[in-house]
Amino acid sequence: MAARIEDYALIGDLQTAALVGRDGSVDWLCLPRFDSAACFAALLGDEDNGHWRLAPAATGPGTPCTRRSYLPDSLVLETVWETAGGTVKVTDFMPQRDRAPDVVRIVEGVSGTVPMLGVLRLRFDYGSVVPWIRRSDGHRVAVAGPDSAWLRSEPPVKTYGHDFSTRSEFTVSAGDQVAFVLTWHPSHQPRPALVDPHEALRHSLADWREWAGRCTYDGPHREAVVRSLITLKALTYAPTGGIAAACTTSLPEEIGGVRNWDYRYCWLRDSTLTLGALLSAGYGDEAAAWRAWLLRAAAGDPADLQVMYGLAGERRLTETELPWLAGYERSAPVRVGNGAVKQLQLDVYGEVMDSLHLCRRWGLPAKPHEWKLQRCLMEYIKDHWREPDEGIWEIRSPRRHFVHSKVMAWVAADRAVRALEAEPGLPGDLDGWRAMRDEVHREVCERGFDAERNTFTQSYGSRELDAATLLIPRVGFLPPDDPRVTGTVDAVRHHLSHGGLLRRYTTDAKPMDGVPGNEGAFLACSFWLAEALHRTGRTEEARTLFERLLSLRNDVGLLAEEYDPDALRHLGNHPQAFSHIGLVNAALTLFSPQD
Repeated sequence: MAARIEDYALIGDLQTAALVGRDGSVDWLCLPRFDSAACFAALLGDEDNGHWRLAPAATGPGTPCTRRSYLPDSLVLETVWETAGGTVKVTDFMPQRDRAPDVVRIVEGVSGTVPMLGVLRLRFDYGSVVPWIRRSDGHRVAVAGPDSAWLRSEPPVKTYGHDFSTRSEFTVSAGDQVAFVLTWHPSHQPRPALVDPHEALRHSLADWREWAGRCTYDGPHREAVVRSLITLKALTYAPTGGIAAACTTSLPEEIGGVRNWDYRYCWLRDSTLTLGALLSAGYGDEAAAWRAWLLRAAAGDPADLQVMYGLAGERRLTETELPWLAGYERSAPVRVGNGAVKQLQLDVYGEVMDSLHLCRRWGLPAKPHEWKLQRCLMEYIKDHWREPDEGIWEIRSPRRHFVHSKVMAWVAADRAVRALEAEPGLPGDLDGWRAMRDEVHREVCERGFDAERNTFTQSYGSRELDAATLLIPRVGFLPPDDPRVTGTVDAVRHHLSHGGLLRRYTTDAKPMDGVPGNEGAFLACSFWLAEALHRTGRTEEARTLFERLLSLRNDVGLLAEEYDPDALRHLGNHPQAFSHIGLVNAALTLFSPQD
């Protein structure tokens, strides 16, 4: 049986990441970047599509370990097997790279004697290319087209080929250590310098613990907050500061369904919530790097502003399908690229304006041309906010007037007005932006509010509800004690509930988003509900919901995009930055000292 999504732990080097199953198999890894082609793609197919399993020989594929955990305040994973003959542990990590990416796996005997088996199947280009394997200076070298990977062990362990894989059989007793290092590099370049696996482990632990120690949050559930922050850091592409939504593509929102999307890119919609989490937790450098990425990505004609970009700000993310991959638990198609990149989502203008406003509030020094960019964005949104769009949830059906999109247009105008009021010397259309702010507010309250049910709706004239309307008090559109806010919280909570958690919107019957099938509860929205309950005076209920959400984390503290309360399992791409951002912001809101 395929491993469940929550069976996977994350390791990474701040440029890419791998998923390691409870059976000791690395089933997903893209090299050299998060959005590169995978060399291990068993996650979306089977073992023939690439994996690297390292476990006791007596355990077969899919047999889970006894226990595992991250070493405290780090992204170093320790997996332990207790067998009839003894106990062994495998330490997995990816050192922050100098030039080439490395995956390091250190096997250590804890007690008794344990025979071990390693099976390495490299399959480049998303599991479709079988490389040539040769020996060189004690290494196994795999080459195919532009890709090359080198495997070595310290001390040397005999390897042999079997069934188009590289196998290693060895035995460890108490105190024995065998380290494996897999290194990738472009095939036309010389082999990179060798990494000392044990020195790399010491440096990785020191680096992660120093970084985690900078967290300023000291309230309840600090461990969960720190783990989420480490996960966000692990999804950061260090060369540019961009933060990927996830390190995976096509993990399904419905098992066996078609709601399978590529999340290995950076979404503007995440920007304000990400910045708020980083700044509030004491990570100003990371926030500044994310802002710098945002400014570079958003530069250009405001009409061309995209909802997402590549890790370095790339604009072309063409969506294609990979028919040779069967999909996770037969959830097809497997997609790379994301067609939503060409959608019109007016809310992103508000999110960019709000992000830069937040940076000013926190005292980050202004960047050259930052205000000029904001003025250009404002002039565009002032002329276009009345248009329908695809909205925050990236519907693949006809555009409509989404309430959340209009609210974020109001946010754009509000933040621009506040900037001019705070700094009268800045150039800008203060009167025009004030008038726009008032007009948007009036229209949303007239056309986006259902007075009969006392709730904001998903779009003008619709009876559908939307979890994104829970953000109305968070962004300041209305105060939390406004009856329209409390009514919206109650209505959304009731009508979008799925096992006590929250869907984004209704997908039963005829889905409004143009995609067949259903989906699970959306974890970020469930964290938004906890925040909204707290803001509307129901703090005990909010904390109860928050603690239930914490209980859904997997054994190493990770959350996917969604959760199925009926099947009791994670759904969607994993781990999901948006879910962990939701956790951090909810904790900061619910347990901050001033509360």
